[in-house]
Amino acid sequence: MSTSMLEVSSANQGGAWVVSARGEVDLMGTPTLKAELRAVQAKAPKRIVVDLSGVAYMDSSGLATLVECMQAARKQGFSLVLCGLQPRVKAIFDIAKLTLVFTIVPTLAAALGNDLAS
Repeated sequence: MSTSMLEVSSANQGGAWVVSARGEVDLMGTPTLKAELRAVQAKAPKRIVVDLSGVAYMDSSGLATLVECMQAARKQGFSLVLCGLQPRVKAIFDIAKLTLVFTIVPTLAAALGNDLAS
């Protein structure tokens, strides 16, 4: 059984809210990520960047949380960008064909530098 804890933080950087996760996004950690994403959404951001560079593992509950956030982005009119996907996590997005629906960039710098009008 996994005992890794998920640490999630958020900060306003360069006009975007950056939500950073470190650890495993699994059934135990997903509620922490979901709560932070909802708190940031409540601030009516123009852009949310989810930095997953510290995430080595993500299961379907994590994917579902990010899909839910993307649906909120479409409803509320903010852009959602994912960055820093490690190969193991990116593979999950590839298999689920979520790379076709999410904006995914390699680094946080790239996510903050892009003018992503949606």
